[in-house]
Amino acid sequence: MGTALRYGLALMLGAAIGIGSMLYMAGLWPGMKPLDFGDIEVRGWRADFAIGSNAADPYTRARVARHGLLALAKSEAVYFTRTTDSSGEHLREECIYRLKVAEMPAEWWSVTLYDADSKLPMNEDEALSINADQNVFAEANEEDVGAVMTAIIAPQKPQENRLWISSRGAGNFDLTLRLYMPDEALLADPQSALEPPSVERLSCEDEA
Repeated sequence: MGTALRYGLALMLGAAIGIGSMLYMAGLWPGMKPLDFGDIEVRGWRADFAIGSNAADPYTRARVARHGLLALAKSEAVYFTRTTDSSGEHLREECIYRLKVAEMPAEWWSVTLYDADSKLPMNEDEALSINADQNVFAEANEEDVGAVMTAIIAPQKPQENRLWISSRGAGNFDLTLRLYMPDEALLADPQSALEPPSVERLSCEDEA
């Protein structure tokens, strides 16, 4: 193999590795989520407190721009995402989940469902989010003990009178927890200050 050919192959390989790593770090790789590189993890929920700040590196800024995350500085809001249930399985439309929310260390909070493209699912259920202003419990159950709010995540509205987050048309999805005006304790030590929502899988269509 000639010297020129070897140099050419080396340049092509280097360019491919460089472009691939740039896309990966910027969250532009297919299937990547905006907080896949979050340096904070609290029981299955991940966050990056640099989002929205002057300290955000170019890769973080690219992830925010690519995924349309309306990022505020951490003193105003912090964002946690989750892609799996409490057993570590990926969240998917074919399953039904129970979301339990404890007291949140913030002035206001919301949990919103996004599809695999980080977009709101294209359905007309008008039930893609719950927040701190909703009723604590539409119907009390034993499973609600220890929570200030519970909701069912499912493609169809549950028969019982429960808060509902619709996953219809979402495919594989994720949840985003937004905490507005977070407590100083959360910013200083999120692992100790935050009891994040639990996501329990109840059943799946393809399970016997």
